[in-house]
Amino acid sequence: MHIPVRRTLAALGAGAILALAVPLAASAHVTLQTNTAAAGSYTLLTFKVPNESADGATTDSIAVALPTDHPLVSASYVPVPGWTATATTETLPKPVTNGDDTITRAVTRVTWTAPAGHGIPTGALGLFQLSVGPVPSVGSLAFPAEQTYSDGSVVSWSQKGANAEHPAPVLYVNDAPPASGATAPSPRVTATASQPLSSAPATPDVIARVFGIVGIVIGAVGLVIGVAGMSARRRTRGDAS
Repeated sequence: MHIPVRRTLAALGAGAILALAVPLAASAHVTLQTNTAAAGSYTLLTFKVPNESADGATTDSIAVALPTDHPLVSASYVPVPGWTATATTETLPKPVTNGDDTITRAVTRVTWTAPAGHGIPTGALGLFQLSVGPVPSVGSLAFPAEQTYSDGSVVSWSQKGANAEHPAPVLYVNDAPPASGATAPSPRVTATASQPLSSAPATPDVIARVFGIVGIVIGAVGLVIGVAGMSARRRTRGDAS
């Protein structure tokens, strides 16, 4: 293989890696697959749990905390094949009235645990579900999660704010969910002629996609340069002969 070809493949490979890695890095959080629900409804929450270990450790446990200031009267976990699940019920700090019901005890935590050697491997994604309701009429509900790896490390997905490194999964009820890539609640927005929804500023996810496209373009340029170099060398050798 000629040197120009090797350089071309390297440039193209670098572009492809940039295109794939940047968007993944921007979105690899513990999140809710559907993060909205109507007040008073019963809904199925699906937590998406990616394995982000750089050392090959598996995700062996995921624990989700349920709100106690606005407790859910009903909360049932969906079994995950091979994993064990436990629901912790506790007495609330103070009784909470929900319609005609006065709630003194509620499920406050659900934990799924994998059998030894069967956790979520690096690069894989686990789905964990809770059936809850009725959803209280509030702006939003946070569901902090703890992700435990086989090497003993624990990642707490419990932070709040637009720039949180480990944001808690949030279910939006009366509040509208934020733009993609943000984590803080935002007020509901109504599209008008003077303020179309499509005019929203670029989010980190969009920026990541742009960088990915740039990476592909760089790789393509490298391919063109490499092919051109090979053609020039062949012409030079032909003239010399």
